[in-house]
Amino acid sequence: QVQLVESGGGLVQPGGSLRLSCAASGSISTNNVMGWYRQAPGKERELVATMTSVGSTNSADAVKGRFTISRDSAKNTVYLQMNSLKPEDTAVYYCNLAWSTLYRGRVDFWGQGTQVTVSS
Repeated sequence: QVQLVESGGGLVQPGGSLRLSCAASGSISTNNVMGWYRQAPGKERELVATMTSVGSTNSADAVKGRFTISRDSAKNTVYLQMNSLKPEDTAVYYCNLAWSTLYRGRVDFWGQGTQVTVSS
């Protein structure tokens, strides 16, 4: 059983910063990808940023230059440093952990979500 525990969300003014953390526990494949997705009210869940266990990153154009993803693989923890926050960044942010398996294909695990609200 894999569990993801997120922390760090909250209310921040436009232009402010927040740091999200997500710690994974359980039986975790060595080769994996951890990252963040978000879902705003009335919208579909979208990718924010991901990082593989070997350090390759991917991020949405909307957050490039403002958000930075990092991870501590020894602790199975991923972080998202969010700077220059905008009201349109308001959403529930979900941590994701995934890897490929031989017979089941990709398996995904999700955190419970943490609310980020950017408002003055």
